[in-house]
Amino acid sequence: MIQRLGILTSGGDCPGLNSVIRAVISHATLTYGWQVLGIPYATQGLLERKAIPLSLHGLDLRGIDPLLCMGGTILGSINKGDTLTHIEEILASYQALELDALIGIGGDGSLKILNQLAVQGNWRMVAIPKTIDNDVALTERSIGFDTAINTITDALNRLTYTAASHDRVMVVEVMGREAGHLALQSGIAGGADVILLPEISYSIEAICQHLTELRDRWGAAVCDRPGSRRCSSCRRC
Repeated sequence: MIQRLGILTSGGDCPGLNSVIRAVISHATLTYGWQVLGIPYATQGLLERKAIPLSLHGLDLRGIDPLLCMGGTILGSINKGDTLTHIEEILASYQALELDALIGIGGDGSLKILNQLAVQGNWRMVAIPKTIDNDVALTERSIGFDTAINTITDALNRLTYTAASHDRVMVVEVMGREAGHLALQSGIAGGADVILLPEISYSIEAICQHLTELRDRWGAAVCDRPGSRRCSSCRRC
C-alpha cells in the first residue's frame, strides 16, 4: 500500500507546474490520506535526501494557494547535472526517504532519466509530461503548451500591425527544438504567412517568392491608382 508519495519537478520551468503540484497534493491527501513529500530540485534533492512535507493548507509553514499564481515551480528544478553517475546513491536515497511511489513532472529528457531510475530501482512512478515543446512521446498535450501558444499568438498579433505599418517582413522564432508543434499551432492562430517546421524542409528562395507574391497580391487589391507616383498604398509605384 502507498502511504508516502514523493513529487518533484525536473528540467526547464513552464506555466502550470504549481497547479499540478497542488492537484497532486489535494487528491493524494484528501482522497487517499497519503503523505506527500516534495523533493526540491529534482534528482539533486533525491541525491541529498531532502524532502518537504506538503499538505493542502501548508507548505513549510506557508500557504500553497497564494503561490499558484506564480510562474515556475515552488519545488525548484534543475536541467543539468550528472544524475547518471550517481544512480546507486539516488536509489539508496529513495529507500532512505521511505517513499512508496514517485510522481515526476518533467520533459522528454528528464522523464527518460527518471524512467531509467524507476526501472533499475523497481519504483512505482507516474510521469506527468510538461514542456512547451509538446514533444514527449505518446503525449497528446503537455503542461505549459497551451500557455506558450497563447503568448506567441499575442506577440504575433502585436507584430502584425508594426509589420504592416512599415512594410516589413517580421521573422518570429519560437522554441521547439526538433518538434514543430509550437510553431505550427501558434503560427496558424497568429495568422503567419509562412510557418517553418524542423520536420519539413524548405528553401529561402521559395519563401521569398511566396512573400513577394503575397505583397503583389495585396498591393494590387488596395491600389486605386496603379502606376501613379502619388500612390502610397503599396509603395511599389
